[in-house]
Amino acid sequence: MLALTASILGVLMATITVRNLEAEVQRRIKHQAASHGQSMEAEARAILTAAVIDGGFAAAWLNSAADVRGDDLVIPTRSVPRESGFS
Repeated sequence: MLALTASILGVLMATITVRNLEAEVQRRIKHQAASHGQSMEAEARAILTAAVIDGGFAAAWLNSAADVRGDDLVIPTRSVPRESGFS
């Protein structure tokens, strides 16, 4: 569920409701929020923002794996396949 509401500054802000969130996920967000000294709502907002701004999580994950993903491997030239000999 996503609803748009007007703020005092005239900027549209979205409200999102997440249903059926696993208890463990909620617990971890709550713990993470407490360790950052903020509310669960603020923590969820930060997580969502980080996930979509500047490539977010996916880009960070790909960059962290750059040294092990094999970009520097030399791929040999392949020859033409042999004929199978089946008629």
